[in-house]
Amino acid sequence: MPLMKLDGTERLGFLIHDAARLMRKRFETLGAAHGLSAAQWRLMVRLVKEEGQTQARLAELLEIEPISVSRLLDRMEESGWVERRQDAGDRRVRMIFPTEKSRKTFQAVKGVAGEVFEQAMAGLSPEERRITIHGLATIVENLSVAEAAAETELTALKGSAA
Repeated sequence: MPLMKLDGTERLGFLIHDAARLMRKRFETLGAAHGLSAAQWRLMVRLVKEEGQTQARLAELLEIEPISVSRLLDRMEESGWVERRQDAGDRRVRMIFPTEKSRKTFQAVKGVAGEVFEQAMAGLSPEERRITIHGLATIVENLSVAEAAAETELTALKGSAA
């Protein structure tokens, strides 16, 4: 493995982690007035953007355990944020949908998110903002491709071992 150049890139992981943590904390502070936890916000946003998901798919999208999603959904359903419906094709499967309350609150969430993003990007020129977003999108794409390749390789190895 090649040695990393000391050009600042050795801090990349820490900087991305800290930026995400601080943005999440700021979002929680500003979003608390709407009565949802950060995990509930994330789930609600996913549902409004991609309604009709299964609990298993939501767990995958949010990268949390299915039992945790189930508990979140229980609390959100009791408070009128989501509703569960049986899948028309498979009665064992329950699909999750946002309620009108979620859809209305989603608009407020977008405003809070915009405020947090603006605070995060303060002091950056429009060009620096564009470059930052492009750089992060490229990092996500690179790592997504690498992850998919690793999963394909692992599947192939498991297949040949059988």
